[in-house]
Amino acid sequence: MPGRQSSRRQRVLRIAFAATASLAAVAVSAQDVMQVGADTHGVLLENARVRVLAARVEPGGKVPMHSHPANVVYFLGDAKVRVITPDGKSVIRDIKGGTASWYEAVTHAVENVGTTEFREVQIELKDAAPGQ
Repeated sequence: MPGRQSSRRQRVLRIAFAATASLAAVAVSAQDVMQVGADTHGVLLENARVRVLAARVEPGGKVPMHSHPANVVYFLGDAKVRVITPDGKSVIRDIKGGTASWYEAVTHAVENVGTTEFREVQIELKDAAPGQ
């Protein structure tokens, strides 16, 4: 019987380890862009209602997996980027400078796969009631 208890304990430990590793991966994938992408992003303004970011990613540059709340993005120039979601799926986006887009909350990584610098101003919305 001691062998059976040891085997069961090992299975439980393996499951607990796998669950902990999965939770850690989710936590890493949901990091704030300023925690993982401070070399490509800068805060222009922040208050209780919004955070305004400027982003610059050189050709071949990457921004690791991170999250944004709902936001508006204004693209400053043409670019080509690959957007990767936590499940590993990716899509290539051709960005047109001078356009704006609305995005719901998102977790992603970004890679500049074009030949021009990717530049944007991003306005993240916070959940603050008016007057706060």
